Amino acid sequence: MVVAPGAGRHEAPIGVFDSGIGGLTVARAVLHHLPDESIIYFGDTARVPYGPKSPVTVERYAREITEFLLAEGVKAIVVACNTATAHALPTLIAESPVPVIGVVEPGARAAVAAAPHGTVGVIGTAGTIASGAYDRAIHSLAPDVQVVTRACPLFVPLVEEGWTDHEATRIVAHEYLDEFAASGLDALVLGCTHYPLLTPLLGDVMGPGTQLIDSAEQTAIELAGRLEAAGLRARTGAPVSHRFVASDAPEQMLRLGPRFLGAPIERVERVVLG
Repeated sequence: MVVAPGAGRHEAPIGVFDSGIGGLTVARAVLHHLPDESIIYFGDTARVPYGPKSPVTVERYAREITEFLLAEGVKAIVVACNTATAHALPTLIAESPVPVIGVVEPGARAAVAAAPHGTVGVIGTAGTIASGAYDRAIHSLAPDVQVVTRACPLFVPLVEEGWTDHEATRIVAHEYLDEFAASGLDALVLGCTHYPLLTPLLGDVMGPGTQLIDSAEQTAIELAGRLEAAGLRARTGAPVSHRFVASDAPEQMLRLGPRFLGAPIERVERVVLG
């Protein structure tokens, strides 16, 4: 794997990658918690979705993206994709010369903190749920916590359509989650990068007794701590520059990305991998 030139420099950017544009919600959380940091975001839009693909293939994609980000000089990497985290994180950590953080373990830790002896629900794409990554991460921290999971595949296209508070989305959410709501979950992990955009609606469906766990927020908080501990935080007031890269159809990220990032995106580069 390529070693990042200048790795460890305070002013170096943070690399964030996902299978598509949903990981921009993680980038959004990173920028909120670390406003003095620059980022390079890579969305593998040519090969999305990762969920139906084999673990070996997902790991290969993740390694290719990591090599690209390291060659661009990043000082840390955030694997914003739940599926890539589930299948590739140990390999990336072992091979990378810079810190690598996934989205599963931070979300799992927050869920256990919210329900140390209770019941935690996890929703995500079919691939993430089938991987069992959240079940393993939660039980490694608290073996007695009961974990229930549900794949919610329709949420992704509804969010990308912009229907985050649409009646159709509300109907789908009730179909997916009414059983969870009736069971009185202590916490519900939003195990997909698209789902934070549905937080108000999901909160209505689940009710006030269930704490929603946003893996994006928890990942950004962990990243801040890791950078601080390693002495890699950018200095206050440092010049900030963000880059956005897609492996295909950059115009789609340019059009839909601001909805996920919560800020304008002026330019998206196209870089083909593999």
